[in-house]
Amino acid sequence: MASIFVRKLNIFGEEMWRYRGEVLERRDDSLVLKATFDRDDINISGMSLCRGDHFIEWYYSDRWYNINEIHNRDDGSLRGWYCNIATPAKIDDEFVVFQDLALDLLVFPDGRQLVLDEDEFEALTISPEIREKALKALNTLKNIFKEKESTEKSNTLGSQYYAIFL
Repeated sequence: MASIFVRKLNIFGEEMWRYRGEVLERRDDSLVLKATFDRDDINISGMSLCRGDHFIEWYYSDRWYNINEIHNRDDGSLRGWYCNIATPAKIDDEFVVFQDLALDLLVFPDGRQLVLDEDEFEALTISPEIREKALKALNTLKNIFKEKESTEKSNTLGSQYYAIFL
């Protein structure tokens, strides 16, 4: 399985985080990879992220978001999804690079959704066009997860769910 580096940049182009992931699927306009959370344990609005948790990540070269599906390191259970509102990813053989636009959507396994960092997003100095694309992306993600919740009763995800996000 091929590996690739993920580079998360701020709006100034400065690297905020870099890590390696294993490519699960590659298409012309998207990439799915598996990565391991490599930071200290944190709690984000009621969702725990622990060093060693497993992530399945979807990146797109034509969408203003990326999706991280988070699984418990110990038993593989679904913790939820952390979605970044971001510029479309630049994907090549070595790197996935995106600029984070601060706004995030946290989705719990029971379907609850929580928008994070709205104040940071409002404070960003970005064009009205980028702001509009970011807000549209947030609404798109909310709808994707509402549709997913109404069609799926399972609490565990696997490769059959790739189609939801691709």
